[in-house]
Amino acid sequence: MLGAALSVAASAQVARQTLAEINADLQAGEADKALSMIASLPQGGSNIAQAKFLECRVRYALEQWNAASGACGRAVELDAQNSNYHLWYGRALGGRASSASFLSAFSLGKQVREQFETAVRLDPRNADALSDLGSFDVDAPGMVGGGLDKAEAVAAQLEKVDQARAHQLRADIASSRKDYATAEGELKAAVAASAHPALQLTELASFYRHRQNWDQMEAAIRSAGSAAAKDRTAAVALYDGAGVLIEARRDPELAAKMLEDYLAGSSKTDEAPAFVAYYRLAALERQLGKGAEAQRDEAAAQALAHDYRPKDAKH
Repeated sequence: MLGAALSVAASAQVARQTLAEINADLQAGEADKALSMIASLPQGGSNIAQAKFLECRVRYALEQWNAASGACGRAVELDAQNSNYHLWYGRALGGRASSASFLSAFSLGKQVREQFETAVRLDPRNADALSDLGSFDVDAPGMVGGGLDKAEAVAAQLEKVDQARAHQLRADIASSRKDYATAEGELKAAVAASAHPALQLTELASFYRHRQNWDQMEAAIRSAGSAAAKDRTAAVALYDGAGVLIEARRDPELAAKMLEDYLAGSSKTDEAPAFVAYYRLAALERQLGKGAEAQRDEAAAQALAHDYRPKDAKH
């Protein structure tokens, strides 16, 4: 009996260590390696919900929306009290909705909001869930549960948890109302309130891109890069800042440098997948006449995620 108990405990410890390794691979953008390790796990046991959650996030990064929503849906079935499982299930359903027919998107949109709402109900201090719920309410029509009045209520709740992101949400609300002066002020307030201002500076830069205020956009991106250099936890701002420049089709050399710095760092995240960063960098290198470097970086992307293919030249 004691030997059997020790064997079970040892197996559980191995599973926990494997899950930790899978999460590390996920953050590093090593999608193929993470999926291979997930497939090697036993299909039963107490860790299966976490394994499905990690699989969902890998599939999400790969933009495999059906597989992602299936994995997160299973995680929710196994542990319905986990706020983050519901949050990512909602995100995966949102990915499915982005490429669905009108009727399917309508149904999926309602499910997305339900999942975000559940995530917030389970953990009212989950800033990611509050932010996603508020963003949904700004962007989605009332017929699927959205609305600016609802977004304002979420912003008030978010302010108690993360003031910077509450300002950011209020900026989105103001922009939706075409009150761009208020939106700019809220984004600047977000920078001032943030413990990681590089992240908020990229949001300000994105606002200026939409307003075609190019000088201010580039100034905000350069400020974000400088702030990120002093804040390892904000390295994703390098990825986001490069994305703003790529969308604006401006300063490809700076965009490439930001992606190189992001990829060279040790604070990557699955919300800025390394394999996508390599593809974006390769596209910039081709634009800059660096064909050999582009081939090298495309090969690096494929080595991390062989099934992923960029949709266009920007990715």
